[in-house]
Amino acid sequence: MNIVRLVKKAKRGNKEALLQLIMAEKDDYYRLALTYLGNEHDAMDAMEEMIVILYEKINQLKKEEAFYSWSKTILVNCSKTLLRKQKRLMLVDEWESTTEFGQVLSSDPYLNSAHILDLQMLFVHLNDNQKEAIQLKYFHDLDYETIASITNVSVGTVKSRVFQGLKKLREYYGGDVGE
Repeated sequence: MNIVRLVKKAKRGNKEALLQLIMAEKDDYYRLALTYLGNEHDAMDAMEEMIVILYEKINQLKKEEAFYSWSKTILVNCSKTLLRKQKRLMLVDEWESTTEFGQVLSSDPYLNSAHILDLQMLFVHLNDNQKEAIQLKYFHDLDYETIASITNVSVGTVKSRVFQGLKKLREYYGGDVGE
């Protein structure tokens, strides 16, 4: 799939090209929205809002090759807006109710429960910025530049948040870098 070619088609009004771009990353979009919102219905609502915005504002995209980082930034903003509207924050406790998060870890439900509890206990020690940066980096496999774009901070700040968060986790977990 040639992303640049599809984005240019979408800019010319080709809805099918935009749909192909979105469908190619639909699972990543869903997991990203689910990370912020905590339940599948809200995640789907945020994705719908993102699609509408993409359709309306595709012509504002300057670099075609940056479509996915641009669209993920829009999705994060839609998710945060939805959270503000609902006046609620995603709690680590809500992760247990999401099947997607557990599927990332293992197909064994007992092992998943243990991993989720471990993560819940560890993430309690992080601030929201560190937790967000670590989730985007390691659960969604995003690079530092994309995370910086999504969170609207510098790359250095993202690296610092990940480093400091991992440092705290190592302190509480009792591990070392090489272990």
